[in-house]
Amino acid sequence: MKKTYLKIAAASLLAALVVPAAMGDSNDANSASVARNLDIFNNIYKELTTFYVDTIDAKKSIETAINAMLDDIDPYTEYIPASEQDEFRVLATGEYGGIGSYIMNRTGDKKGVYISSPYKGSPAAKAGLRPGDRIIMIDGDSVVNWSSDSVSSHLKGQPNTHVHLKVERQWTQDSIIDFDITRETIKVDPVPYHGVARGCMGYISLTTFNEQSAQQVKDAVVELKQNPDVKFLVLDLRGNGGGLMESAIQIVGHFVPKGTQVLVTRGRDKQSEKTYKTTADPVDTTTPLVVLVDGSSASSSEITAGALQDLDRAVIVGSRSFGKGLVQSTRPLPFDGLLKVTVAKYYIPSGRLIQEVDYSHRNPDGTFQRKPDSLANVFHTANGREVRDGGGITPDIKVEYPEINRLVYNIVRDHWAFDFATKYAAEHPSIPSPAKFEVTDEIFNEFKAFINPDKFEYDKVCEAGLKALKDVAKAEGYMNDSTSIEFERLEKLLKHDLSHDLDTHRSEIAKHLAQEILDRYYFQQGQLEYMVRKDEAIDRTLEMFAKPGEYERILGKPVTEGKPAKSNKKKR
Repeated sequence: MKKTYLKIAAASLLAALVVPAAMGDSNDANSASVARNLDIFNNIYKELTTFYVDTIDAKKSIETAINAMLDDIDPYTEYIPASEQDEFRVLATGEYGGIGSYIMNRTGDKKGVYISSPYKGSPAAKAGLRPGDRIIMIDGDSVVNWSSDSVSSHLKGQPNTHVHLKVERQWTQDSIIDFDITRETIKVDPVPYHGVARGCMGYISLTTFNEQSAQQVKDAVVELKQNPDVKFLVLDLRGNGGGLMESAIQIVGHFVPKGTQVLVTRGRDKQSEKTYKTTADPVDTTTPLVVLVDGSSASSSEITAGALQDLDRAVIVGSRSFGKGLVQSTRPLPFDGLLKVTVAKYYIPSGRLIQEVDYSHRNPDGTFQRKPDSLANVFHTANGREVRDGGGITPDIKVEYPEINRLVYNIVRDHWAFDFATKYAAEHPSIPSPAKFEVTDEIFNEFKAFINPDKFEYDKVCEAGLKALKDVAKAEGYMNDSTSIEFERLEKLLKHDLSHDLDTHRSEIAKHLAQEILDRYYFQQGQLEYMVRKDEAIDRTLEMFAKPGEYERILGKPVTEGKPAKSNKKKR
């Protein structure tokens, strides 16, 4: 049995090593090197299994070796054993069998796995599960010490099968509640919200690129175009880490003429080069279009934003995107494994490659090299505008987002906002719509009273810095009576006052509170609808359209006279 296990694992490693060589590299010296190193690896493992003092776990050891080899290549080339392919398929198809809810694991005095956010219309939502419910039993088995992965695998299952949950719900009279839930086919909606916002904007939030994305975006565009108030469209790709390349090409095709070239992929040899063009009639080629990106917009998001920028079809607003210009494909391995391997680089219409990190070269310390801005090459859009390669997509209108404050970070990290929203929802049966909801003085004061100062983990940066300075002053011989008095004065001035600090950062805290509270009543759609009202990138977009001809000027088009788009910004 042990020998069989070893053969299985070794076969997986052999496949991982041999497949790249089969993709066009027939060099005899390289083939000999592969065979030699495989022989060395096999003999080392044989010696370990024969003579090592303890028993070697074959599966764990071989997978560690495989993953170490792949980690040395790039972060996107990975081995996916049969046991881990469900999640991989969900990302591609957007479908799975289960109850339809995000879950999260918590530690400390509230240790356990919790319902984080049920999907709107899911079995979890229809059954009555709420954010903040702590799962304590599944089908009669206690899950108090289970990991979130174990809980997730038990919640998933074939559609039309049943699962019984027992949860603990705080701030309610009956704290232990039972649920019998019938699993369904859950479709992860890539467009969780679209609608008319700020009186003149057709807004579409796209969170992933799966098999459903192109059709969902098309349906949203068609619906929004029917509203006469819509003067321009906004496609929000912020936080979208990508997905299927084909989905990105189809979405670009909604906005440009049929047959437009979107990208070229190039692998190790000339024969592997492929050109991708749009294949369907567009939905809209004239309505002004804005695409929002940030540092988490990657892969297919960058294909979409970059192609629309290069074709001068859209103005890009936000912060620079992630910078992933690599294409992955899956290769079958023995025993139902998969190798997701980087097979090519992609080049968008201007001819530029937006890959930032050069994974083929490492720095002396083992880190990968990033292409400096000074070495970026200049390319040109369809209208002759200058764009550059390397380092992602640089927006036409840059938005500088402030770094998150440490106080706000602790509020989110330690679930103070999450728990307050759970308590608030338990005590308030309804709230205003996302279009009208605000964190009032009353709500904010309730939140301040909710925080227990004795349990709040405060990153007291000022106090820590002052202590370090005192230690240096002592070590350098500068600590005397006069400096000691000055340090005491500083300590009093810099002493943290939690209530004061909460008031100081109210605006930022209120955004997190509002989104947590709205999730309890209106799900992710409500969060997004509220966010659009308070968004800096949307503000900048409206400012652009308020200037006659500014949109055309940015795209290098002839300026047409017209009235600026109306904004309800003054009503906020």
